[in-house]
Amino acid sequence: MAEIKYEEAVKRLEEIVEILEKNEVPLDEALSLFEEGTKLSKNCLNLLNEAKIKITEIEK
Repeated sequence: MAEIKYEEAVKRLEEIVEILEKNEVPLDEALSLFEEGTKLSKNCLNLLNEAKIKITEIEK
């Protein structure tokens, strides 16, 4: 996945959740969206972990 900013990833995750909650997409599209959401979620966690490490270093 290309580098994406945290805020953009969260916004896209919100869009995916909204689409999936409506339950109006075919199964194959829902699976694709779920996969995209999973990747975005992992990316967000990585970005948050990197930020935490930077903050910890700054506080030393």
